[in-house]
Amino acid sequence: MVSILKRAVHSWSLGLSRPAPFACRPEASRGRLHREPDSRLRSAYQRDRDRVIHSTAFRRLKDKTQVFVAPEGDHYRTRLTHSLEVAQVTRSIARCLGVDEDLAEALALAHDLGHTPFGHAGEEALDEAMREWGGFDHNAQTLRILTKLEQRYAEFDGLNLTWETLEGVVKHNGPLVGRLVDPAKARKLPAAITEYAAQHDLELHTFAGAEAQIAALSDDIAYNNHDIDDGLRAGLFGIDDLRQVSLVGPVLAEVETTYPGVPRPRLIGETIRRLIGLMVEDVIAETRRRLETYLPRSAAAVRALDQPLVSFSEPMRAQERVLRQFLAEHMYRHELVRRSTDRARVVVGALFNWYLDAPSTRLPAEWQTRLGSDPARTARLVADYIAGMTDRFALDEHRRIFGTDPGL
Repeated sequence: MVSILKRAVHSWSLGLSRPAPFACRPEASRGRLHREPDSRLRSAYQRDRDRVIHSTAFRRLKDKTQVFVAPEGDHYRTRLTHSLEVAQVTRSIARCLGVDEDLAEALALAHDLGHTPFGHAGEEALDEAMREWGGFDHNAQTLRILTKLEQRYAEFDGLNLTWETLEGVVKHNGPLVGRLVDPAKARKLPAAITEYAAQHDLELHTFAGAEAQIAALSDDIAYNNHDIDDGLRAGLFGIDDLRQVSLVGPVLAEVETTYPGVPRPRLIGETIRRLIGLMVEDVIAETRRRLETYLPRSAAAVRALDQPLVSFSEPMRAQERVLRQFLAEHMYRHELVRRSTDRARVVVGALFNWYLDAPSTRLPAEWQTRLGSDPARTARLVADYIAGMTDRFALDEHRRIFGTDPGL
């Protein structure tokens, strides 16, 4: 019986038979918080993906940056282009493993909706400003957007996505409570997550489904490689610096040997293309190995495992850590980036304090209608408004209000 299951798992993981038994099935979805009739044309997960794409928060990603603040160049990544790259990698892996591509893509497209303007610098500034009222967490903010802040539908707030999509958004990096959480990393959960889970239990003690795990690793693959590209384009480090990185150096050498004298742009493009391929193939190979070990017969069985089903191999994890350290030292902590992000923190902090001082007159009219008498609720509403800003809008607001250019 075990050998039969192993052969079946292998064929599913090759995409020869679909869906895989461990895939999330739209017809078996745990449903939406607010009941709706099924679509005659699209599955539940297709509708989730489409609702994310048509959301206001998704459109704003085009002017939200990750590392570079309001960049002038046309080719640096934004949160939108990054999300599209993550979605492409996610669909490729999902197809190879025989899981639901629409759910996986929905999660990839939604994963950055909760980010503030100015990337991690903006998030850190907003977290500091909100310290008295529970802090700020971009994953929790994504959930707030999907369940409260988007107001497009007549019958409910949010997008009313399926349980599986919301579970994946919240738990794509693993369980949030319980024995599987590293005690050293355990922290108090944001209120947005605990409040929603109280009415629509997301099983915070388990792993998410395979589709969410794929989207999480695809995020790592995409941003590691596009940060190499953007860092080279910005001149923060050079090709010779990358030769010392264990994952990148051999690929660079292989491209140069295969294409002697290749122009620099093609050398970079071919190297990054091959790096993405290596990392994708590693995820698929390691996940197939785990499939043959655990033989999950359902999505519930994937959630019940004591480790992720979808993973890099240990050698690839070690090499990825080296690459992340290189990017941290040569890019994220580079003096040019640091000066820019320091100014971004000033902008976010100043805007927060200004709106909080007189929210009933300074917030836009449609936001004023949501105000109450609770100071914590008011502070959270101000944080919601600022988190939704694009880089450009936040800079324009700072100039309009304070009459100064923050110098970004």
